Amino acid sequence: MCLVVLKFTDSIGISLRKKTRVLMIGCGKMGSALLTRWLDQTDFTFTVVSPSGRQTLDDVRRVCAPEELAGAQFDLIVLAVKPQLIPTVLPQYAGLLAEQGCLVSMAAGFAAASIEAVVGERALVRIMPNMPVQIGKGVSALYANRYCSAQQQKSVSKLMATTGQLIWVDNEDDIDRLTAIAGSGPGYVFEIARCWMQAGQTLGFSEREAREMVLRTLAGSVELALASETPLSELRDGVISKNGTTQAGLAALNRDASLDILLQQTVDAAYARAVELR
Repeated sequence: MCLVVLKFTDSIGISLRKKTRVLMIGCGKMGSALLTRWLDQTDFTFTVVSPSGRQTLDDVRRVCAPEELAGAQFDLIVLAVKPQLIPTVLPQYAGLLAEQGCLVSMAAGFAAASIEAVVGERALVRIMPNMPVQIGKGVSALYANRYCSAQQQKSVSKLMATTGQLIWVDNEDDIDRLTAIAGSGPGYVFEIARCWMQAGQTLGFSEREAREMVLRTLAGSVELALASETPLSELRDGVISKNGTTQAGLAALNRDASLDILLQQTVDAAYARAVELR
């Protein structure tokens, strides 16, 4: 698996050319999280199709149906609807994609070939973000089909630049594998934190106190690891004193490698489900 990892840390200068026109079809939780970050980009303009009539961000033009767009052309059309809706919804908007435009799909498990079957031989980038994109600390996998040019990939990279780390992959199976680790990963973290917090409450701490201790311990530990090249096993061992409290806790946490096995089963199950959704 060949991964191209892009990290954006510098602000992007304002382009002198015309702004890139983006149409987002649908705007659920993940779509809203991305849009919140995209609005920091000065080189893009955004229109959101929200059939439900739900208001999106105040600074974004919102429409309810394709008729309201009056044949406008867009450089990027972002599919942010549920996968099962794409065959019905996409044909209504495909004609609004500019000649050199590119489709961007965040529909999990909906393969490029399935989208091509709806719109034909058009440039397409599949993206699989995770929820921390909302605060610019996400991890997103991106895959471009064979009709996508280097310039179109660059445009999508620029759009995603404020969301966190970008990982371009060579094939769609890589997206499914990354989904099992990073895409679904925040769910694993929140569940582990929830269980840890409950354990803290059994020792007499309030819900608020346990939450603060757990989340700040997680955040501090992750920041420490990110700032170091030290293997995680060595960082772990640095906390352990012989016959101390950490050693006792870890012995219970991963008795007979039960935690290793459980997390392996977790990512395997997520990957298997992603494959089923293709």
